[in-house]
Amino acid sequence: MNGAQALLQTLADAGVEVCFTNPGTSEMHFVAALDTEPRMRAVLALFEGVATGAADGYARMAGKPAATLLHLGCGLGNGLANLHNARKGKVPVVNIVGDHATYHTRYDAQLQSDIETVARNVSPGFVRTAQSTAALGRDTADAIAAARGLPGQVATLILPADVSWGEGGQPCPPPQPPAPAAASDEAVQAAAQAIRSGEKTIVLLGGHALREGALRAAARIAAHSGVQLLAEVFPTRIERGAGLPFVERVAYLAELAGVQLAGARHLVLVDAKSPVSFFAYPGKASDLVPEGCTVHTLSSPAQDAAASLEKLAAALGATAEPPLAPARRPERPRGPLTAPKVCKAVGHLLPENAILIDEAITSGLMLGTMTAGCPRHDLLTLTGGAIGQGLPNAVGAAIACPDRPVIALIGDGTAMYTIQALWSMAREHLHVVSVIFNNASYSVLNVELERVGAEEAGPKAKSQLDLKGPVLNFAHLAQGMGVHAVRARTAEDFCQALEHALAHPGPHLIEALVPESLAGAKRKVLPWLLKSLPSLPAPVARALKRKIAP
Repeated sequence: MNGAQALLQTLADAGVEVCFTNPGTSEMHFVAALDTEPRMRAVLALFEGVATGAADGYARMAGKPAATLLHLGCGLGNGLANLHNARKGKVPVVNIVGDHATYHTRYDAQLQSDIETVARNVSPGFVRTAQSTAALGRDTADAIAAARGLPGQVATLILPADVSWGEGGQPCPPPQPPAPAAASDEAVQAAAQAIRSGEKTIVLLGGHALREGALRAAARIAAHSGVQLLAEVFPTRIERGAGLPFVERVAYLAELAGVQLAGARHLVLVDAKSPVSFFAYPGKASDLVPEGCTVHTLSSPAQDAAASLEKLAAALGATAEPPLAPARRPERPRGPLTAPKVCKAVGHLLPENAILIDEAITSGLMLGTMTAGCPRHDLLTLTGGAIGQGLPNAVGAAIACPDRPVIALIGDGTAMYTIQALWSMAREHLHVVSVIFNNASYSVLNVELERVGAEEAGPKAKSQLDLKGPVLNFAHLAQGMGVHAVRARTAEDFCQALEHALAHPGPHLIEALVPESLAGAKRKVLPWLLKSLPSLPAPVARALKRKIAP
């Protein structure tokens, strides 16, 4: 048995059954060894960012890691953005990066690079270069153990070519991950005391606290004690829909998040990070915790969020069933197509048990409210803010859950980062419906240009933020990669296309030709409106927040 065969058997023995690949010469023995391990599914990506984003989406839905196979430091660099998103989402990934043979590195060949330094940006907890074929099985087992423990992480194993092709490989069984502990008695009592104080308390849920069991326990606490529940701004995975508790997400715009958090005297974190502004802005605070608010950590990402919330509910005596989201769908939209109408159509037609992926940026502002009462579904979001996640996530989610329809709502600018994912969808015959909002603009950056207080933008500056020269045709791009695709200009056309796509298994793309959601006078007035929020009466500020980003 050579090293690559031992590596693959170790992965498969540990339940790692899918590898998303973009191989090169250094990885050829790994590629050849794939035929010796029938339990491993290999999925080819035409760009490394698709492979890494697909591994992320797979793990979010499968609850266990997939592997990647990347070519040297340059391949790792190409896949770095979606590994960053996985790191921020605490998603388990076994990231395998091929390297030159150990004796070849001293020649500094064209593709030689410092892979470990690159990898530490996304794998701060585990980076290892395999040194021998005999020890490769143990290295692989250690990488798996690191990836799938709590909190999940990207574990990067660097595989020199001679370690891969060398004889004498030995598979190694990885240890079973330890069961995570619930919050300590002290943490529970501190949170309970804060809640009993009668002062405004917010419980911020993230990570595994947004799964059904934890959501129900949190909702019982809120119903019993009157605390406010919020979810982190970009959840890794949130279970939602009719029959589950509805939890409002923290707003992306810091000014709107400030409205949600205003007046809080206690903030209880459950598998969540204390909220901060996405970027720095002149004259504005980066820390979003209100002045005078005490932050309490009930459970960390390394602990059992559901068990911790159950423990807190028991301490408070919160036993009554909470209110749940009622079954409710928006009406079928009609007339000229707009981004809100697309969100309305998705809410009107969303099938039960769907997986919804949101990288629609400004076009998806209405998605949350339009789908809150839909049949139960999972929502995956842009955890690390590095765009280009949505289409690859859809590939991974569809492979993890082949019996569930996947709908990915994607902005036109972000779609171009990883458009090659469409080819992988076609090659693997995945039931993914990709909805591309084509507004021919980096709309969110036009908004940010106003918010950061930049000087008046001239034609050169504005040209960097639009996609009008030429306007992209995503339907033609998709058809060229083997995906059935149509363009929609009216709500009627879009609904018909979505119904067809949901009824016919396989990949589909619907290009929604829409105007910008935030343009013209709306864009001009938004910075002024956001700036005025702190001085407005709280009910007025909350009403404006709901109007801008419900």
